[in-house]
Amino acid sequence: MTDYLAVSCEEKDLQQTSELALAHVGDAVFELMVRTQLCLHGAATNKSLHKQAVTQVTAPAQAAFVGTILPLLDENELAVYKRGRNANSHQAPKSATPGQYARATGLETLFGWLWLTGRRERLNELFCAGMGED
Repeated sequence: MTDYLAVSCEEKDLQQTSELALAHVGDAVFELMVRTQLCLHGAATNKSLHKQAVTQVTAPAQAAFVGTILPLLDENELAVYKRGRNANSHQAPKSATPGQYARATGLETLFGWLWLTGRRERLNELFCAGMGED
């Protein structure tokens, strides 16, 4: 049985995976990390948790998050981010500019790639840096 919570793919295998497929996984990873952080830091009610999570997982918020972590990326991570940012995705939502949407897609692609390559520690480092945690 495959353990989908402990996947560790080879980088070369993910070269054949589309940017948008990586972003699809990365979107879920990022949202799970946001929800976990909110839960662990005392957001009290379900309604409160949801409202706070929604504000942090929007394309504009993710684009701002990218601005914080971009200087921390190594060469491979930057290449994956750019691959996602430059992906031919659908039209940006009304709440985001095309640039914000592209940066958010790049972030999600990076987080999906890190997750699928089993780099949980690096995911945590970048997430904490982007959230302003030490």
